[in-house]
Amino acid sequence: MDFIHFFFIAALLFIIGVGGVILNRTNIVVVLMSLELALLSVSLNFIVFSVCLGDLMGQIFAIFILIIAACESSIGLAIILVYFRVRGSIRIDQASLLKS
Repeated sequence: MDFIHFFFIAALLFIIGVGGVILNRTNIVVVLMSLELALLSVSLNFIVFSVCLGDLMGQIFAIFILIIAACESSIGLAIILVYFRVRGSIRIDQASLLKS
């Protein structure tokens, strides 16, 4: 496959991820998964640019992005688990406790 195909796939995954965050405002787990999809598409973009330019910095940035995404998802899931134990639901529209 040509590099333009990978750029198109990364852009499509990013649009799907951002669209999932914007359109789904009821389930926080789906919002978190959409955010992870957007982060992984950015990581794919860094890797493709790294291969195109013959530089390793893109791959190093991609590894850092994966580490940050793993930390973000584990902390997010822990917060969701505590919220579910307290409230009994993970719906975002019922999260009036978090509003000021």
